[in-house]
Amino acid sequence: MATYMCLLLFFGIHNTVYDYLTPFETKWRISVIVFMFSFVFPVLNIYILVKLKRVPNLTLSNQKDRTFPLFITALFYFGLFYLMMDINIWNSIKLFIIGGALCILITTIINLKYKISAHMVGLGGVLGILISVSYLIKFDMTPYYIAVILIAGLVGCARLILKEHKPAQLYLGFFLGLIVQSVLFFSLQKITFA
Repeated sequence: MATYMCLLLFFGIHNTVYDYLTPFETKWRISVIVFMFSFVFPVLNIYILVKLKRVPNLTLSNQKDRTFPLFITALFYFGLFYLMMDINIWNSIKLFIIGGALCILITTIINLKYKISAHMVGLGGVLGILISVSYLIKFDMTPYYIAVILIAGLVGCARLILKEHKPAQLYLGFFLGLIVQSVLFFSLQKITFA
């Protein structure tokens, strides 16, 4: 979701500060770095765990199999945030990375007792970021809100059909992501990471 968020802010939503005031090369470099830390490294970690027979498969359907991979993914996100501290890029990019790290860490902790949907945490987080960024830069992103809500509905339906989650687990995940990212943005919008 972090990669999608980068691509959306840098290339998908036109006529914003992210579009006009960020050099093209910087947009791509940041997007590739985010992709590596938020997708490639976590997937490689899970693949290695499967090969070492620490987890049975890549789907991580079992609640107890999810804890360690989620924790490592949170560490990758915290590492990404640390790496971005010295990069001259918009603070909102850094905020949604640390927000993603916090969401995954909270999901990991909740997962010790109760399985929630990490997919929905991510989609709720995307909606929270869009609402927050829209408010902060005074730019109407209503079509993007609608798109994220529709995608969340489709993903939620797929998770139910696959019998991976119950409805409460989907709702909890979605609202966790939405609340963490929104609260983070609105409480820390004026800080600098320099």
